[in-house]
Amino acid sequence: MVPEAEVWPEVERAECLARGAALKWASGVFCRPEHLERLTHYKKRESQRTASVHTRLKAMVQSYLEEVGWGLGQLREARAKLKEVSHTLKKAGLESDGSTESMKSLERLREVSVNHNQLCAAVSNLPRLYSVGSMVLETERLVESRRLLEAHARLTDLEQWQDDILWQLHGAAGMAGSVLSTEDQDLVAKYFCGVGQLVDALGRELWTVVTGALALAQQNPTPFVSAVRIVEREEALDQALLAERTRTSRPLPPRRPRCWRACFFQVLEEAVSARFRSVSYLHTRGPGLAGHLSALQHGVMADLDTVRHLLEHCVPPHYQLTGVYLKASHHCLCTHLAQVSSWDLESGEIFAVLNWVLHVYNSADMMGHPDLVAELQRVELGPLISTEGLEQLQTKYVQSVRKSVSEWMHKALQVELQDWQKDQEPDTDHEGFYHTSLPTIITQMLEENARVALMIGESLRDQTIQMGLYEMEILLNRFREALVEFGKEHRRNPSNNQNKFYLHYLLASISNCIILKKSTESLQQQQCSRSAGQFSRTPPNPLAALDRAVRRACRLVMDQLLLDLQPFLPGLLTRPWLLQGDPTPKLCSVLEHHLDLYSQVRPPCRQRLQEEAQWVVVVEYVRALMQKRLVCRSSEDRRQLAQQMLQDDQLFREIFHGQEGEGSVNPSALLPVLADFIRLKDPGMLTLEVSGLAAKYPDISDEHVSVLLDIRGDVSRDVRGSVLDSLEHSAAPLPAGYRPIFNDIMVPPPTLVFCLPTAKCA
Repeated sequence: MVPEAEVWPEVERAECLARGAALKWASGVFCRPEHLERLTHYKKRESQRTASVHTRLKAMVQSYLEEVGWGLGQLREARAKLKEVSHTLKKAGLESDGSTESMKSLERLREVSVNHNQLCAAVSNLPRLYSVGSMVLETERLVESRRLLEAHARLTDLEQWQDDILWQLHGAAGMAGSVLSTEDQDLVAKYFCGVGQLVDALGRELWTVVTGALALAQQNPTPFVSAVRIVEREEALDQALLAERTRTSRPLPPRRPRCWRACFFQVLEEAVSARFRSVSYLHTRGPGLAGHLSALQHGVMADLDTVRHLLEHCVPPHYQLTGVYLKASHHCLCTHLAQVSSWDLESGEIFAVLNWVLHVYNSADMMGHPDLVAELQRVELGPLISTEGLEQLQTKYVQSVRKSVSEWMHKALQVELQDWQKDQEPDTDHEGFYHTSLPTIITQMLEENARVALMIGESLRDQTIQMGLYEMEILLNRFREALVEFGKEHRRNPSNNQNKFYLHYLLASISNCIILKKSTESLQQQQCSRSAGQFSRTPPNPLAALDRAVRRACRLVMDQLLLDLQPFLPGLLTRPWLLQGDPTPKLCSVLEHHLDLYSQVRPPCRQRLQEEAQWVVVVEYVRALMQKRLVCRSSEDRRQLAQQMLQDDQLFREIFHGQEGEGSVNPSALLPVLADFIRLKDPGMLTLEVSGLAAKYPDISDEHVSVLLDIRGDVSRDVRGSVLDSLEHSAAPLPAGYRPIFNDIMVPPPTLVFCLPTAKCA
């Protein structure tokens, strides 16, 4: 016998653990002597707990033993039943082996029964079978003569006979315990093959009638009504046969369900598509596209009138034929316009498409017609062209217009350049200002394009205006370059007769820029948005280009003024000028001629040219003074020089009519100040005088003051030093808005005195 410790080692281990846990518990509870008084109480409680555990263990073991006993009983019963079933199956197998020969003798009886059933079906349907051929021929004649209802009635009878025969054969085969053979099915199908051909012929005739429904409705709607009635009968037959198959599991007849109602709507949509294709495509490009769209509009509305007033009464209400035609027409239009949009269209063609899609299609003359509003509420048509498609069309339109605008602007600029070579003055407007045809051409072109684009929408108008502003900026940059080249050509050959009216056309160009500036501002005000657009990352800035062109033209005008004044400038502030006053009158004559021409320039550039001319004259006058052509030898010379300068200043003031200078500096006020500086009798006061001069003109340098002191001819070295020192200490930064005048006047370098070594320097 195996020792208990080897059989149940877990028991010994559990007992050891229990004893250890008990000792640990007892040592914790009875750690003090006074706790031993409760030993009896703890012993009794633990005895009761142990007894309770033993009782529950016994009950659980007893329950398990009872369930095991019940399971063993069930297994014994199952084994007895399996033995009984196995004995019965063995007995049945023996009996089946004995009856195999008798079953073979019944096969012949089954074949005879099937043949008998087929013969019975053939005999019962013999009258019908004899009349199938004649009925097929008669039905064919009815179909050909479009007696559709009669033809459909005969066809229904033929199909009913075919279905009855097939069902009888199917039932006979089912009674015989087999499935209807393929040979029988082929035999019936071959005998009734004309029925299937009649179905196809009748269907073709029906769809021909439906295709020409719009034309038949205005002449004789009877065939269309007959076609609709046949479609509805076929739909009812399909539903009845499907319901019967669900109830009795009877198979569907051949080629059922036909779904002719769905075919009806499909054929109607194809007919609508064919109507669209029938509209002539020969003249859809170029100017003919607008006529093509107009023809589509009239065709769709005429067909809708026919559907609403005639065809709608020929079909059941649930057909909603008007809505079906609306959907079909809309779908065909979407497809057609998508095809048209993919063409390489010109701007006029794109405008025709956009105008038709956005305005004509939804107007009261088409889909917005009062009689169609209720129908459109039930039908969701959607847009003719998607938002992306419209944006692409608008982009193509703007690009096409841009190409045209660019070409026109280039041609206008070429015409302008040719005008500059004319041997006659530029034209003047009703106000007497010079101008050429350039601003009129550009302005009319851009405004007309903006007006046409506005007929489509504000978005397209904004894009067109922005495109025009870009092109105008490009034109003005080319215009400025042409002005520069015009000036270079004139300077190369100033005596050329072709440049006789050079100055006049420069002034006309300035007036043109002023007109273009007003037009540009007007176009910018018309825009609803100021986005940079799609042509560039930066917005157009034609006004800046205009300003650059105007400044270049004004510079060329001033250059021409200098060129005309050049013959007289060397004679200024010389000894003959001091004695005789020449050449100031001649210089004033040139100034008067120029200012008279400036009066034919639009303001504010007229005032700007007058100010620049005054500035140029004063600067050149002071530059001549700084050349030291005249050095005073006495107080009388200083008095005469100052007096002559004041007289010249008075002449200049009379010519300029008291024109004020630009900014905070009045150039005409400089000459009296210099005259007073030269006329001053006491050299000791020069320091104060220079301080006042430097306060008014802070850009004056010590070189300029030194030249003025040299011209006086009476300034000692000490006074000169103190004057220049005071000027150096009073130097201040240029104030804001101050236009320097002395920065443009260069002082000639001092003449060095060379002395021979053998002679004493003077």
